[in-house]
Amino acid sequence: MKSAKLSGETGSETRVAILESGEEAFATLTKFANDAGITAASLTAIGAFEMATVGWFDFEKKTYKKIEVAEQCEVLSAIGDIAVGDDGKASLHVHVVLGLADGTTRGGHLLEGKVRPTLEVVIADTAAHLRRKKKPDLGIALIDIAKGKA
Repeated sequence: MKSAKLSGETGSETRVAILESGEEAFATLTKFANDAGITAASLTAIGAFEMATVGWFDFEKKTYKKIEVAEQCEVLSAIGDIAVGDDGKASLHVHVVLGLADGTTRGGHLLEGKVRPTLEVVIADTAAHLRRKKKPDLGIALIDIAKGKA
């Protein structure tokens, strides 16, 4: 992965991260956010995966139903945010729409995506802190505005 600062001052920056073939997108972006000390940001991305796994959240089971996309696909749209999780580390929440060769799409929460040939990600972080807190009644972690102010 290569990255560059596009604009802004420390704590309120816009960055671009370019992922390369073979990199796993979710893990690579999480590592980048942790290394850069990002505590609150939005992100958008386009590119392609050679394979991906997206998830659909099943409220009854309180878990993600995995949807495997075992073929080359275009990342038509990826949008998400970065906050700090219960463990104090970067917590990504990214939704994607993936385009297949026949023109159909798959979408959901990005769980995994192996990049091929590239993924171009724009990350806009702020000086604020967002905290993602596990909600046991839902089975997922959501941004907690009150916790993020500290």
